[in-house]
Amino acid sequence: MYNVASIGECMVELRDSKKGAFTRSFGGDTLNTAVYMSRLGIPSSYVTALGDDPFSSEMIAAWQAEGVDTTFTRRVAGRMPGLYMIETDATGERHFSYWRDSSPARDLFAVDDKSLAESLLRYDWIYFSGISLSLYGKEGRARMFDYLQRANDAGAWIVFDTNFRTRGWPDMAEARDVFERAIDMADILFASYADMDGVFGVSGVAKFENAKCVEKILKLPDASARLVWHGKEEIVAPLPVKKIVDTTGAGDSFAAAYLAARIKKKSPLMAAADGHRLANKVIQFPGAIIPRDKMPKLK
Repeated sequence: MYNVASIGECMVELRDSKKGAFTRSFGGDTLNTAVYMSRLGIPSSYVTALGDDPFSSEMIAAWQAEGVDTTFTRRVAGRMPGLYMIETDATGERHFSYWRDSSPARDLFAVDDKSLAESLLRYDWIYFSGISLSLYGKEGRARMFDYLQRANDAGAWIVFDTNFRTRGWPDMAEARDVFERAIDMADILFASYADMDGVFGVSGVAKFENAKCVEKILKLPDASARLVWHGKEEIVAPLPVKKIVDTTGAGDSFAAAYLAARIKKKSPLMAAADGHRLANKVIQFPGAIIPRDKMPKLK
């Protein structure tokens, strides 16, 4: 039994290493979370679609080496995964460029698929993000929400990470409607002040306040986490970091450590502290996935 299914897309990543050279790897927000949860001892699956090309085969081999289950990773003949490029400024902030319109992951929910719907019933937790939702189009999102509702009715916890990227949403009214539905469905909500403001404008904080989730976490501009659960509320501050190298994967790793802690029955406060410990380590290295031997020890 695999505890957590992460739904989304992994792409070929090109990272600017200066002097006109680029290094190649792979990346995707929900995939990053799946990898870190696996490293933290939580059985994790990645639910996506890839092509039948060598890059897709390399991805699957890398995920399996990390202990991520790929049983429900589909291969689509004649297709290739998307590609993105990362450039970072002097402060470690990222700038992205994407080539992903024909990615097979975008068609994951394109048709009604009984086997996919039934596969999601196997999990205790299902994790997805705002980037996941931007992939599928109206019909695909409606089908995804239907499958998630079935899983939720069967006892799975639904976990939504806002992770908003403006370019993925040409129609902002549609984005607001979709995010509202995802927030309404979520048992656990990971949000950020920037995401909520980007989607909902001045009403973003109010949307967070009114969300009926069992647990909700709002990342504040100073990187502190506002944690609300069962009528309680705490601000959990991160540990100081001497130098931020790259903020890629910070939110993904926070979510992974938080969920891993909660699955292990730690309190929400301890889970948020674990989230900060892992995220603080991640931002001290280039790329979203840090070397395995640099993982912090979480009690």
